[in-house]
Amino acid sequence: MPELLIELFSEEIPARMQQQAGENLLRLLGEALAPLNPVDARSYTGPRRIAASLNLDAMVPGRTVSERGPRENAPEKALEGFTRKHGVSKDALTLQNGFWVLEREEAPIGAAAHIAAIMPNLLRRFPWPKSMRWGAGSTMTWVRPLRRIVCLLDGQIVPFSMATADDNGHNLSASNQTEGHRFLNPGVMDVTSAAQWQQGLHERHVMVHAAERREAITTGLNALAQAEGLSIVPDAGLVDEVAGLVEWPVPFLGQIDPIFMDLPPEVMQVSMRVNQRYFALRNSDGSAAPRFAFVANIIPTDDGSLVVSGNERVLRARFADARHFWNLDRKQSLASRVEGLNTITFHAKLGSQGERTRRMVRLAAILADMVGAPAALCERAAELSKTDLTTGMVGEFPELQGVMGGYYARHDGEQPEVAQAISEHYTPRGPGDEVPVAPVSVVLGLADRFDMLTAFFAAGEKPSGSGDPFGLRRAALGIIRLIRENGLRLDLVKLFTLAAEALPEPLRNAPDLALLPQFIAERLRVQVRTEGARHDCLAAISVDNEDTDIVRLLARAQALQTMLETEDGQNLLAATRRAANILRIEDKKDGPHEGMPDPALFEQDEERALYATLQTVEPAVEQAFAAEHFADAMRAAASLRQPLDRFFEDVTVNAPDAALRLNRLKLLSRLVRMMRLIADFSQIEG
Repeated sequence: MPELLIELFSEEIPARMQQQAGENLLRLLGEALAPLNPVDARSYTGPRRIAASLNLDAMVPGRTVSERGPRENAPEKALEGFTRKHGVSKDALTLQNGFWVLEREEAPIGAAAHIAAIMPNLLRRFPWPKSMRWGAGSTMTWVRPLRRIVCLLDGQIVPFSMATADDNGHNLSASNQTEGHRFLNPGVMDVTSAAQWQQGLHERHVMVHAAERREAITTGLNALAQAEGLSIVPDAGLVDEVAGLVEWPVPFLGQIDPIFMDLPPEVMQVSMRVNQRYFALRNSDGSAAPRFAFVANIIPTDDGSLVVSGNERVLRARFADARHFWNLDRKQSLASRVEGLNTITFHAKLGSQGERTRRMVRLAAILADMVGAPAALCERAAELSKTDLTTGMVGEFPELQGVMGGYYARHDGEQPEVAQAISEHYTPRGPGDEVPVAPVSVVLGLADRFDMLTAFFAAGEKPSGSGDPFGLRRAALGIIRLIRENGLRLDLVKLFTLAAEALPEPLRNAPDLALLPQFIAERLRVQVRTEGARHDCLAAISVDNEDTDIVRLLARAQALQTMLETEDGQNLLAATRRAANILRIEDKKDGPHEGMPDPALFEQDEERALYATLQTVEPAVEQAFAAEHFADAMRAAASLRQPLDRFFEDVTVNAPDAALRLNRLKLLSRLVRMMRLIADFSQIEG
């Protein structure tokens, strides 16, 4: 199959846009080249180019195309318009099912001709989050000025131009030329194939694979750090960003001036990351090391001494700014900043951060009793939790919310539990974060998230589709993890109700508040599915179940999963579904068939055995659930397997005798009702 290589060479592409651009290029090519059956598609992204290579058929096969025209009885003018549009006479049409139809043969098209036809439009409509215009004479846009287009089919240029009749397309046309590294090998290079393109650029100091650049960065930085007995602070996001900034990664280590080592390590790390894309290092004991790492895009001729000293000089200026904020912020206590929260808007419908803080203080007092934490410390932590929003450091580095509050609280002499809670109350921010376990920290984290979810749902700001501007899904997952990993027994409906009572009066009965328990349940199912557990078991025990105790729900779901993994459980599931199906069919005829069955009407031992087992199992299941002995409840239910199997083997439910049939349907109805106490087995997959 012929090989197609496309390279779009431009000025520097923002790192955050490169991966999506590569995916979009593959998607658009796949759609446009579908008649050529593309395979083995690969994308390449970097600071100055996005590219793709793929194999495809040599030709689009010929085909017969049918196009339906007007109805047979349509006005003559409609038929004339159809024939004029296609440049044919009426004799070329045939009647099919009451419509005039034009059938025409499309000749085979060579792959090069097809590619040349589709590429200009594909490039003109290429989706960038932001794009720009440049030069004169063309309305074509690109993320940055587009300089070259490589388009080769089996080594031969596929000729096309971006120009149109009234647009010069920046004088861009397909060629076989690209460029190497901007500084190390800035010359033009001829391209003959994807492999030669990749190898040739590598020789000219360009790594076309983002993964190769990431590996070079990680390996190089770790080698430098390990040589000094240090380690790089893990930061996959920063590695990805730097890989999008350099074509030829060259790692270096720099020295941090000792006078800045008393700054909080988080301040140093964030300042280095945000302002300079530097990496922080740690000593073997985990403390901050007086070193930083960075990646250059050149190979210095002096072993990097000038590059390193220049970056050290820049970092000193950055850290001097951070020290200014650090010293200035500590001149004012967090307690004195509480009043200032009244001037910071939280949300137009929800008031200020001061009002939000007062709601959190109230919630913290309620949660303290439920969690078993000191109420006074929880209320104090809630009162001070948002005050670092008024500090210069958080104004400069919003990523340090909470962290700086914890440092300033310790400086002010607040109780250690209060300072710890303030620093931890935003965690977990993501799935990789540890969950706070200190009682005051747990209470503050829950109060923050319960207020956030309740307030934004009441204000009509619930997530929609993929949009979640306020991070409410993340907040819900935070609640779930705080509850699960601390084994908390909380009634979520009650807590959401209590949280809503403190909202502004017009929002306290907002209709969207009723959606909150289901919102948490959906996020819980997502988390369970992510962990590889059976989310269908959780769904099965949640149907018609108003219980919102997450710990209890998960224990029930796990017990159900354990039962279903046994032979008895599988057979019981099948038999229960059979019983439910019979009832559903018969209820449509003359149901419902409810009420207690009459033992005096039983004619067969299998009926009596099933009834007797139900008489024993039902109270046993209810007692086990009441005591939260869910495994015992499942074992009791599993004992129904054998009598139920024998019942279906030997008993005809739809007996000719109407009274007998009704009694047997009531027996099955009782069985199904009892099993619904355990779960809705229709939710179980498989």
